[in-house]
Amino acid sequence: MRSMFRFLRNLLLLVLFAGATAGSYLVFTSSDPFYTVHEWIALGRFSAFDQIIREQSTRHGVDPALVKAMIWRESAFHPEKVGTSGERGLMQVGEAAAQDWAKAEKIEGFTPTDLYDAQTNITVGTWYLRRALERWKGKDDPVPFALAEYNAGASRVDRWVAATGHAERTDAHDLMNAIDFPTTRRYVQDITERRRAYTERGGQ
Repeated sequence: MRSMFRFLRNLLLLVLFAGATAGSYLVFTSSDPFYTVHEWIALGRFSAFDQIIREQSTRHGVDPALVKAMIWRESAFHPEKVGTSGERGLMQVGEAAAQDWAKAEKIEGFTPTDLYDAQTNITVGTWYLRRALERWKGKDDPVPFALAEYNAGASRVDRWVAATGHAERTDAHDLMNAIDFPTTRRYVQDITERRRAYTERGGQ
């Protein structure tokens, strides 16, 4: 009986050691160890919405890695999150943007609390992002312009573009230099970097 107990104990220790070794290897060989650990701790939350992200990204013609990077930055994949100005859900959609979506898509009976639903939230957020990308499609890279608009509003991006002194020729680099909100500049940079990381690992 004692020998069986020792055998099972040693087997368990061996399995735990092998798991810890494999985990350590993956963390230290990862290009972003902090993110990898955070992803593990989340117990699947970081990938829980991948299918919806793919569906809505395809529907609206948006890079799914960009949408997922926004969700990571906006809510860390918490569908119940509420922002400081009342933004709701995964993509932190504001009520005004949601009402614009409901009107454009002829959605009857929409209420702001519907934004806590992952499907609805990602649908609205991706629609809004697509609209911003269309607005800036004439730029060398419309993504930083669209992200800045998503975070700070269209009027502020217009002001930053005007501040460059050559609005029609303003490129993404000019915009980043003109943004005088450190939080918005960091927002664009964070999402751009995370999008690149997702792209390198197949969009997930």
